[in-house]
Amino acid sequence: MSTPPNSAANDARPLCALTIAGSDSGGGAGIQADLKTFAAHGVHGLSALAALTAQHTRGVTAVHVPPTAFLDAQVDACFDDFRIGAVKLGMLANAEVIEAVARALERHRPPQVVVDPVMVATSGARLLEADALDALRTRLLPLATVITPNLPEAELLLGHGIDDAAAMSRAAAELRALGAPAVLLKGGHLPGGSDVIDVLADADGEQRTAHPRLRVDAHGTGCTLASAVAANLARGLPLRAACAAAADYVHAALAGGYRPGRGAVMVLDHFAALPGR
Repeated sequence: MSTPPNSAANDARPLCALTIAGSDSGGGAGIQADLKTFAAHGVHGLSALAALTAQHTRGVTAVHVPPTAFLDAQVDACFDDFRIGAVKLGMLANAEVIEAVARALERHRPPQVVVDPVMVATSGARLLEADALDALRTRLLPLATVITPNLPEAELLLGHGIDDAAAMSRAAAELRALGAPAVLLKGGHLPGGSDVIDVLADADGEQRTAHPRLRVDAHGTGCTLASAVAANLARGLPLRAACAAAADYVHAALAGGYRPGRGAVMVLDHFAALPGR
């Protein structure tokens, strides 16, 4: 059992952010995007690999899920040595992994937890097994500070469609009713409109942010947004400010995006804006 990371008021170690997620061999999403986002925010990044993917800008070709005992060892090693101010959860491939992560969060009690319920890759590849959906709802949502689903992910969690901006507000409230204290619902998949609207619903009501729609096929935006929220929370920003700043950051990183592979998918320039420097 590790020492609680914030037990000593005079602890001189900087607050770090830990990502528990899948690895992207193409470098555009997953743990690779998370660590670049943490670095861009001036936060030391830690990682525990819950899955490994073989992927590039044209799709996912293979997925490997390490034993949960090894995942536990990674997480415990991080908490044993570092002062962790926020944890970001990404791709957790199955119910067994979700249960292991939930137990780790209950064991270590990090002050902030950002859950990005990764279910389907940009390429369309399924990244969450069907039996894991209920485990995600019942085990992880109540442990979160905020969850950051996009519209297809929210539709899977709720079991119904989300067709317009008004439906986004209702869906965010429904997700909170499932046990998440706060929901940052991303509107990039909503068709039409010159702006992308994101809706944050928390105990104080609703906050909306809007950014001009960039008509590009991009990869890693969800991972990057959730990691930026986690980094901002680790730096001490309140939730609403952390989410608004994260949305601004993703827009800037997407505007500076580029195509590193043969596919049409762009990846973000995580250092296009350096809010922590």
